[in-house]
Amino acid sequence: MDVIKQYEAHLINEKNASANTLSSYLRDVNQFATYLQGEKLALKKLSQIDIEVYTAHLTAKGKTVATVTRAVASLKSFFSFLVDNGTLRTNPAKSIIPAKVERKLPQILTSKEVELFLEQPDSADLKGCRDKAMMELLYATGIRVSELIGLDMTNLNLSAGFIRCIGRGKERAVPLYSAAIHALSEYVKRARPQMIGYPEEPALFVNMSGDRMSRQGFWKIVKYYKEKAGISKEITPHTLRHSFATHLLENGADLRSIQEMLGHADISSTQIYAQLVNQKLKDVYTKAHPRA
Repeated sequence: MDVIKQYEAHLINEKNASANTLSSYLRDVNQFATYLQGEKLALKKLSQIDIEVYTAHLTAKGKTVATVTRAVASLKSFFSFLVDNGTLRTNPAKSIIPAKVERKLPQILTSKEVELFLEQPDSADLKGCRDKAMMELLYATGIRVSELIGLDMTNLNLSAGFIRCIGRGKERAVPLYSAAIHALSEYVKRARPQMIGYPEEPALFVNMSGDRMSRQGFWKIVKYYKEKAGISKEITPHTLRHSFATHLLENGADLRSIQEMLGHADISSTQIYAQLVNQKLKDVYTKAHPRA
């Protein structure tokens, strides 16, 4: 369909959509176009019922609620564009209300599991020294993995004990605990000068080739130490972010402060950690109370 090409240009040039958004929206719209061809349905004659039948078709194929919800959002955006450019008179997906996505509570590590995990890197060699600094920093601050690998030397203020982090277009300062400061100091003084490809390298964390650490590279590091520690839980960089927030909340930190440190735009994103703590208390109560 030519209109899909026009829609793609609209997302890129006018909406300035991210690569992920562009990819998912176009995938959903192209899948819908294939469905229309198979059902011999005309784009200009679609009604709300046609869209409801399509969502039921996706569900019948085993698509998750989250996938169907995303598909509806993609179609709403696509049809809105077609209304604006005069191709359609009305948006047939406008009033579609997808099923509510059940938000799963994130998995976290216990304090003992965190200690075990952080003990794994051998700081005696360059790679272990770097890995120790990265993992301590991640648990100390709860920053996203994209923010971690995006850090430059100029973002680090060890004498004051904090980092300046830029995420989702906003800058924030996050404090560091003493063990993280020590691990970072060791890395910056001893390991990084020998690992960087050239003296002017801005990246705080580099790979063994001297270039900025990649997201995939750090995921592999986390997986390696998870297996070395013998921890059965699935651990990703985001697991440390969730653990950071939950452990702070358990130890008396308020939600607003945690929201600021995590860089959440909305407090509702942070409230999931309160649910996690409440669930943990309920589990303890159920196991311990004699009449529970």
